[in-house]
Amino acid sequence: MTSENTHPLFLPVILLGGVLFGFGLGLSQMARPEVVLDFLQFEDFGLLFVMGGAAAVTAVVFTVGVRLHRGAPLTGRPYERREKSFDRNVLVGGTVFGVGWGLSGICPGAAYASLGVGNVPILWAIGGMFVGAYVQGYLRAALSERDAAAPTTAD
Repeated sequence: MTSENTHPLFLPVILLGGVLFGFGLGLSQMARPEVVLDFLQFEDFGLLFVMGGAAAVTAVVFTVGVRLHRGAPLTGRPYERREKSFDRNVLVGGTVFGVGWGLSGICPGAAYASLGVGNVPILWAIGGMFVGAYVQGYLRAALSERDAAAPTTAD
């Protein structure tokens, strides 16, 4: 979904970023669940360097981008810090994500890259991610409707 004021290179740059991401995950072997499981068992710390490198690049780009341009170069949207409180949903969601990551041995981004290195059985994990996201969205919508329909009492 691109808007009218989005730069024409927006989608090609996003595609290039995805290609670089997938290539990097494949090259670093992080698209292989057994490598990720070795990290989670404190046997191989390569994932720490991959994540650290990504965090360092992101920190530099966002720091420089905010100071130089005040807006995203391709969308024109302002760089803004999204404030998210640490609440029950963050704690429970993070825990469920972590358990899923540990059981499947792979995070969502790496799961897609894993297909590129021939790991076809990872489709089970990807399917599970879609089902889990759908169920969460369905439950959230149902709870919102229930809360909206509940009568409120005024004191």
